[in-house]
Amino acid sequence: MSTTILAPIVLTILGIIFGIILAVASKVFAVEKDPREEAIAEILPGANCGGCGYPGCGGYANSVVKGIAPVNACAPGGAELAKKIGEIMGVEVEEGARKIAQVMCTGGGHDKTRYDYVGLSSCLAVSRVSSGPLQCSYGCLGGGDCVDACKFDAIHIVNGVAEVDQEKCVACGACVTACPKNIIQIIPRNSKKYTELRCSSHDKGPATRQSCDNGCIGCKLCVKACPKEGALTVENFLAKINYDICIGCGLCSRACPRQLITVDGKVLPPKPKKEEPKKEAPKAAPAAEAPKAAEAAPAAPAAEPAPAAEASKAE
Repeated sequence: MSTTILAPIVLTILGIIFGIILAVASKVFAVEKDPREEAIAEILPGANCGGCGYPGCGGYANSVVKGIAPVNACAPGGAELAKKIGEIMGVEVEEGARKIAQVMCTGGGHDKTRYDYVGLSSCLAVSRVSSGPLQCSYGCLGGGDCVDACKFDAIHIVNGVAEVDQEKCVACGACVTACPKNIIQIIPRNSKKYTELRCSSHDKGPATRQSCDNGCIGCKLCVKACPKEGALTVENFLAKINYDICIGCGLCSRACPRQLITVDGKVLPPKPKKEEPKKEAPKAAPAAEAPKAAEAAPAAPAAEPAPAAEASKAE
């Protein structure tokens, strides 16, 4: 038999033998999957964003079943998905506040630059050239790295600054990781009215005024106006909101001289000052009473004339 015919036959036989071995091995050494893992994996959004801190949706499902990951760690799924996972795992899920990403810059310093940048349109590339062209070293560079990282189309560059679409944002944290300036943070929306203080500058007041039109100068007027103790603090010349305490009253926005703090996207005008009531001048006495007062006063006695005899002696 020629080798041209023998070789294919041998390969075919070997293929059949190895196939049988692999089939037997797959059954003998098969790892049984927990049916709960498959059930969880089916209801996950499949975004594989990594916001939960685990390698993809499959890794998260496996970690939930093993008891490593919490049932409410999937940000894209939100509270509804957490309830479904809780039902599969047989646990109760506490509803927490919805979270969103917040860009800590308004772009008030984009008109004040140190040099003209020409190169790649990337925040990472721009930041490596002397920390960027802006005078404010804490400002948004507008290169769009966060936009590329977001898988939910929830962040865009508007007028050179990153803006978050609150309706689409799921707080996955991809934009936080992508920003080389570290000026994006995840915050809870506990209050009915959403209060923002979008600044990251730790420069002193005079330096902030030179580099930004509305940056925080650490004046503490917002802290004094806030009715909730601890809701606003100033650290390193920068005011910060504690969203666990903030009630969204808007008094800080009215007090801020830089018009930096917004409530539901709007700067609230300062409250008008109350006008003090004018004091009435004392009324003058009527003219008719003046003669009566004169009549009431006793008349001064008239001087008596000197006797005639004394006058002649004097001559």
